[in-house]
This record gives sequence, C-alpha cells and structure tokens, in this order.
Amino acid sequence: MANIGTLDELFVDELRDLYDAEKQLTKALPKMAKAASSEELRAAFEEHLEQTEGQVQRLEQIFEALGQKATGKKCAAMAGLVKEGEELADDAQAAVRDAGLIAAAQKVEHYEIAGYGSARTHAQLLGNDEAVQLLEETLEEEKETDQKLTELAESSVNEEAAGETRQTQRPAARASQSAGSKTRGAATAKAHKSSGTRHA
Repeated sequence: MANIGTLDELFVDELRDLYDAEKQLTKALPKMAKAASSEELRAAFEEHLEQTEGQVQRLEQIFEALGQKATGKKCAAMAGLVKEGEELADDAQAAVRDAGLIAAAQKVEHYEIAGYGSARTHAQLLGNDEAVQLLEETLEEEKETDQKLTELAESSVNEEAAGETRQTQRPAARASQSAGSKTRGAATAKAHKSSGTRHA
C-alpha cells in the first residue's frame, strides 16, 4: 500500500486482492462441500463455486479493459477465513459442523461484500462504467449467497445442530445427576449417623 498514490492505483490493488481471494475460494469451496453433511448445504457450496468461477472471469475482464495483467496479490484476510473454515470442518460433528460451515462461509461473504462494494464505488468515482457493472453483478451474487445461507441455517441446520447438541449433553447430564444423587445420598447417611450420635 505504501506505493499507492492515486485512486486508479488503489482500484487496481483492490482488484488484485479480490482476484486472489476468489482464487483461494475456488480451492476451498470443494472442501467445504465435501465436509457438509446436509445435501442442501453441499448443493449451496457447489452452486457458489460455479458463481465464484464466473466472478473470477469478470475480474479478468476488468483487468483486460484496464490493460493490466490478471494477477492477484496475497489476500491474507481470505487465507485466514479459509483456514478457520478448514479447522472447523476437521473438528466438529455432523449438524454442528454444518452450522459452523455456514458461519464460516458467511464471514467470507461479508468480507467479499465489503471488498466488492468498495471497488464498485471507486470504479464509479473513476468513471469506469464497465467495471461498475461487472462489480455490481458480483456484489449482488454475494448478497444473494449470504441470504441463502441465512435461510438454510434458520430453516433447518441450526435447529438440527441444537438437537444434536442436546442429545450429546443428555448422557453427561444423566451422569452428573447420578453422581449428584450418590453424593447427596452419602451426605444424608452421614447426617443421619451424626444425628444418631448426638442423641445417644
């Protein structure tokens, strides 16, 4: 960023960041789809992979129109978000994992919405109507994907995750109750014995 002195340069820098972010996402989405236990969630990730490939092509169109080579610069933010999603996919169980994958995917969507929104605004200021249109198309797709993920979470996945959590907690709760009963029983017996001693 130190060498960026004009809005044109900032705009190209933003495009390179988004380009790398989308490239990372094309590698991450198949893994997220594979990790999903919900068929609907898997289909949503696969659909978004197709969209992402189209979004990469739009960015390449903008680079070409600007006379710039379509290359990215390392997007550390996306790398971190992708890593979070991968770690969650490895650790969580079934429906809980699906709920976590949706949360991770929505973090990605919100990052992209912010990035594309800023780039579109800068394209407007620069009078680059073609870039504005292409970036707007992608921005709307990102918003739609975010909404679909919200609807999927609210319609089934979150409730299933909550049910799975309750089932996991019940045996532990019963064990805790059993241990508590034994402790209370021992305490009651001790109290009775102590009471008998006082009355003797």
